[in-house]
Amino acid sequence: MSETIYIETYGCQMNFADSEVVASILSEAGYTIGKSLDEADYVLINTCAIRDNAEQRVRHRVRELRAQQNRRRMRIGILGCMAERLQSRLMEEEDNVSFVCGPDAYRRLPVLLQQVKEGMQAADVELSSSETYDDIEPVRLASNGISAYISIMRGCQNYCSYCVVPYTRGRERSRNPLTIVSEATALFEKGYREVTLLGQNVNSYTWPDTTFPQLMMKVADISPLLRVRFATSHPKDLSDDLLYAMASYPNICKCIHLPVQSGSNRMLKAMNRKYTVEWYLDRVAAIRRILPECSITTDVIAGFSGETLEDHQATLDLFSSVRYDYAYMFKYSQREGTYAARHLPDDIADEEKTRRLNEIIALQGKIALENNTHEIGREYEVLVEGESHRSPKQLFGRNSQNKVVVFDRLDATPGSYRNVKIKDCTAATLLGELV
Repeated sequence: MSETIYIETYGCQMNFADSEVVASILSEAGYTIGKSLDEADYVLINTCAIRDNAEQRVRHRVRELRAQQNRRRMRIGILGCMAERLQSRLMEEEDNVSFVCGPDAYRRLPVLLQQVKEGMQAADVELSSSETYDDIEPVRLASNGISAYISIMRGCQNYCSYCVVPYTRGRERSRNPLTIVSEATALFEKGYREVTLLGQNVNSYTWPDTTFPQLMMKVADISPLLRVRFATSHPKDLSDDLLYAMASYPNICKCIHLPVQSGSNRMLKAMNRKYTVEWYLDRVAAIRRILPECSITTDVIAGFSGETLEDHQATLDLFSSVRYDYAYMFKYSQREGTYAARHLPDDIADEEKTRRLNEIIALQGKIALENNTHEIGREYEVLVEGESHRSPKQLFGRNSQNKVVVFDRLDATPGSYRNVKIKDCTAATLLGELV
């Protein structure tokens, strides 16, 4: 009887895509991928290290699992960015962890598991300059059968001063476009109707004779019924060529995630973001000009090292100017090993960080509600994804702009495209009726 693996995933979309690669590798090695913790011989926790809160959640989870380990023989492994950042320290600090595996070492997981069976603690956190897992067909974990992630590149070399990603995922390397198109084609033939191309910075994707805009068009050419999304863009690399490619294909979704992090040039320089507010606003203006229907979302950090009230106000002013449709908003969390942790003081009190963050959240909530109110009366094509959390009589889906739309079920079915007229809204959701 094969042993059973249960995978828990924390963090970004890339981590979820990686967990699907892990599931494929271990399935090929003869393990069963379980759907329940209760049946697991091994629990693999795929982790995020971008903020301290994310790491503390994982540590809390590991300690929670100790009770189950005491009742039966179950081993815990830590995968991903947290494993890479802390390495063998993690097994010393959490003594019920049997092994750690970094994001470039997943092919060697069967070897690590064999070492654990033989009574050893095991670790492999070697980074690679070439690993992309492009020959592995992911096992779609908990898939809705409609939307899927495709990792097109790995790593990052922007070295933003606050960020651990270059240290936990290594340098940028891109996948062969033929393997990406092949994976997307296979998904479409299995009934999937949306793919999201993933990378730490997708618009720096590069391959001989294929730019990122060209790759987007190759995937969009698979079928007009296949929606194509991408995440995440670095503002310094967002080209007009990409915007014109998006404009020329109806099935390339009109939504761009464009992390700004701060509205202050002084802060952007300290963060090593490699652009100015003026450059960023020029990119926003290009999006509005070339893709007038496009939604824009962002990331922002409150309370970075040395941030003054004037810097904070500049961020609020930028939000008021750009009028984002959605934002991921966080207070600064100093990460060991980054340039900021080595050279810049974490000098904003936590209470003040929280106050500034709450101001940004309140402003963005007001803007999002106003933006959605303007959608009332409009009609959108929605890809139906599933049942609404509120009522089995309602379904939900998303429009091209990645906004969630809820509507009465009637004769609609998941996986279909339906036109929906917007009748009402909240700050987070559009409410409509089938046309």
